[in-house]
Amino acid sequence: MSITPEQESTRDDLFDDANGDLALGEIADAVEKYRQCVELDPEFFDGWHALGMALLKLDQVKEAIGAGMMATTLRPNDLLAWTGLSQMYVRDGQIAEAEDAKGNARILSLGGRVVKD
Repeated sequence: MSITPEQESTRDDLFDDANGDLALGEIADAVEKYRQCVELDPEFFDGWHALGMALLKLDQVKEAIGAGMMATTLRPNDLLAWTGLSQMYVRDGQIAEAEDAKGNARILSLGGRVVKD
């Protein structure tokens, strides 16, 4: 699904505003804006990753894991996405899943690929 240039501009403005909220410690406001970003563009990796990390800060771990999984689905070879997902699993007590995600991050950190292009 592709978005219009206008939707992309709106998404980017929301994302920038959310990042500003996050920097000011207004995490709940940032989460709401990150949610709007991914509603506008369900394939927006940066939005899903940021949403997951912000939800983790609010201790909304289950929802954070869902967002983290979306990020790794969209970019399976992204080191930060797997590292973040591992942190989410640890916080939820899902140690086996955390170790799997950490293993993928380790592969990527050594220059490997989780999914071949």
